[in-house]
Amino acid sequence: MKTNLKMLSILLLINVAAFAQNDQIKEAQSLYDKGKSEEALAILNKTEYLILNASDEAKSDYYFLKGNVYKDLAGKNIDAANNFTLASQAYQDVFLYENESGKFKFTVKANAALKAMKSTLVNGAMTDFNAGKFKESAEKSYKVYLFDKKDTLNLFNAAASSINAKDYESAVKYYEILKKINFSGKRMMYYATNKKTKEEDFFVSTKARESAIEQGFYEKPRNELVPSKKIEVNSNLAYAYLEKKDYPKAEAVYNYVLELNPNYLDAYINMAYLKLQVKKDLADEIASLGTSPSEMQKYDKLNAKKDDIARSAIPYLKQALIIEPKNPEATKTLLGVYRSLDMTNEYNALKSSM
Repeated sequence: MKTNLKMLSILLLINVAAFAQNDQIKEAQSLYDKGKSEEALAILNKTEYLILNASDEAKSDYYFLKGNVYKDLAGKNIDAANNFTLASQAYQDVFLYENESGKFKFTVKANAALKAMKSTLVNGAMTDFNAGKFKESAEKSYKVYLFDKKDTLNLFNAAASSINAKDYESAVKYYEILKKINFSGKRMMYYATNKKTKEEDFFVSTKARESAIEQGFYEKPRNELVPSKKIEVNSNLAYAYLEKKDYPKAEAVYNYVLELNPNYLDAYINMAYLKLQVKKDLADEIASLGTSPSEMQKYDKLNAKKDDIARSAIPYLKQALIIEPKNPEATKTLLGVYRSLDMTNEYNALKSSM
């Protein structure tokens, strides 16, 4: 008898919790419908513990509403990148519980919401970039990549925006992923001219373009091959390492860039710059030394090392001037190196050739 009473009390508790949960979800839905998404979210967050023991169908209702609330907040530009991510996670929970229950009440709508979010984030990232909000643009582009990792161009955009934002930590992270997945960005772009506007529009495929032409809306089809961005990816990765003063990694990546293209001018100039930055850091260390015997001994070693590093920049600058004989940056830097090393003959010869 006691066991039966115990089971009955548990069932009553479950039913009470279910009623409470349903009432709170209805209240949150009502607030969401009135445009009060922040208030709706507060209720949903308080209700989440009740969902743990709910049916899969009830969980689907809960997470679909939660996804909609987060999506609405992001659409209002309230912590957009983070709320889009939370919305995506909620919609993924909808897929999970509807697959388990076999009742697909919100799956189609959740899929449509995810596609709409991706489009909004892509457009938002572009708007932020054009407005000079590079950090915000990078965050949004990276969120889009997390939505759809097959669309690696968004990761490339996140990396490029991070470079512009001088957020070299994030730039290294993104470019390293691109390097790991062997991203090239090489692809064919499909265009045709709109007969009405006379403007050229982009098409996702040749079939889509052919269909538009057959319907009489477009003419003058044109293809454009976008070249590989592999050198750009690695060159920017090396630059980010250079800005972080991680000279060994920067040098390793620049060497890889020169393997890809032995005539890549910027890589030679940047390698010379890297060497001179190491020299500058050594000069700063030398300047901080005192006059004790041990420090004077250290001074001699560091000073000799400093000059050796400066000399190591010369071959890169000479090669840059072979590729582009009148390059002002390479010429000016090489003159400075010759002067610092008292290489008078070389300095005068280069100066006279200008």
